[in-house]
Amino acid sequence: MRVIVADDAMLTRVGIVRLLGDAGIEVAGEAEDARGLLRLVAAEHPDAAVVDIRMPPTHTDEGLAAAHQIRVGHPGVGVLVLSQYVEPGYAMRLIGDRPEGVGYLLKERVFDAAILVDALRRIGDGECVIDPTIVARLTGRRREKDPLADLTGREREVLSLVAEGLSNTAIASRLSVAERTVEAHTTQIFRKLGLDADPGSHRRVLAVLAFLRSPA
Repeated sequence: MRVIVADDAMLTRVGIVRLLGDAGIEVAGEAEDARGLLRLVAAEHPDAAVVDIRMPPTHTDEGLAAAHQIRVGHPGVGVLVLSQYVEPGYAMRLIGDRPEGVGYLLKERVFDAAILVDALRRIGDGECVIDPTIVARLTGRRREKDPLADLTGREREVLSLVAEGLSNTAIASRLSVAERTVEAHTTQIFRKLGLDADPGSHRRVLAVLAFLRSPA
């Protein structure tokens, strides 16, 4: 896997680069602003880009805007955006109508090499990876019309872990149940959400999208 790392904070950028290198992931380039990021993506054609949401010149959402441009102009490039703050609205802007191959993590989490590398590999496989803190915030909100209303409590719990990007094996370990039990729950989730076994769709990603889009 080849990755571009974009963050205007040099120490953060160097730290991420070192973690990726130690994990055997090639860093194809580094950028300190959105313009440099887009230039590197066009030149290097990486598998993924790790992007800080807030970059120069205004330190608001330049990274998020650049991530959107990458997804439009380079659909084969996965994007993992990083934020120092819990901002569910930014996560929804990023996912938009195409949640495949995208992730949103809090910065504090990426300095755990296992979490960072796992997120990038899942994004490379077309998954949608959302920080568990944001998932918890979305899970706890009130909904007037809930597309997940037919799910049981355990099914909602499983779906929230799917939204974090966990595999069935990892979910089984987290919940201390058999993997076949998780498979049964996910099958019921897909059925209740009307997600047929269409080989052209990614049902886990679509389920996550339904979870995130459920209105407050």
